[in-house]
Amino acid sequence: MQQSYEKYYVPAQSPWPIVGAVALFLIAVGAANVVMEYSNQSDGYGPYILALGLVVLLVMIVGWFKNQIDESMAGLYSAQLGRSYRQGMTWFIFSEIMFFGAFFGALFYARMISVPWLGGASNNAMTNAVLWPEFQALWPLVTTPGGTTTEAMGPAGLPTINTIILLISSVTLHFAHVGLEKNKRKQLAWMLGATIALGGIFLFFQVQEYIHAYRDLGLTLQSGIYGNTFFLLTGFHGMHVTLGTIILLVLFFRVLKGHFTPDNHFAFQAGAWYWHFVDVVWVMLFLFVYVL
Repeated sequence: MQQSYEKYYVPAQSPWPIVGAVALFLIAVGAANVVMEYSNQSDGYGPYILALGLVVLLVMIVGWFKNQIDESMAGLYSAQLGRSYRQGMTWFIFSEIMFFGAFFGALFYARMISVPWLGGASNNAMTNAVLWPEFQALWPLVTTPGGTTTEAMGPAGLPTINTIILLISSVTLHFAHVGLEKNKRKQLAWMLGATIALGGIFLFFQVQEYIHAYRDLGLTLQSGIYGNTFFLLTGFHGMHVTLGTIILLVLFFRVLKGHFTPDNHFAFQAGAWYWHFVDVVWVMLFLFVYVL
């Protein structure tokens, strides 16, 4: 009996991994020098090294992605390779869940453990008396040990608007995916374009929110544990929205070039997974940072 074997594609040797390693090395050295030079208020080559590293990284990403797209469009990939891509994207999103889980864990620890302890809870009256006698165990913690006060960022206004924007973007991306599966290219292009536009609007409003926080509320990174957790969580989420928007933009140009079919579109699916993940993180962030 003749056996049929599944084809297995072995790509040619690529220069991009070593280029990426060089880029990350330059970014690390450049960023470290920028911090040192800023702290010492001195001039140096840190910004130039950092900029060079970012340029090399961009070249690596464009070149590597181009090779991947060319291989896919040439029909070189196998079912086994498709499964490996799905596994890789699944583990990547899992790592992102752990990343944000660490920051949500820090927020939980500060609110539910550290703040009550400083307030004298759980037989920690002496801790309160010695470390911060005037401390009141309230959240958001708008007073720092140095006596600086700030205002909390409430859910009304821009945070609520941004939540609505991201929820709508998930709906438009879903309809874009439906259009792809049903081979409705016009629906695919319009809905994907709308999702990208909504991502850009979200980022614009987040910048406006930061301006409002610094200028009107006195809420900065120096505003104690509340300011730290607020900007770390919202800032890293904004970075992920930026990355997600770039991914969707690349997919949009591929759609305009006629890429993807109803049966072969994992790149689009992976981008959609990432965007929906970012939306879910924002809903949790909105609830635990702005509302509760």
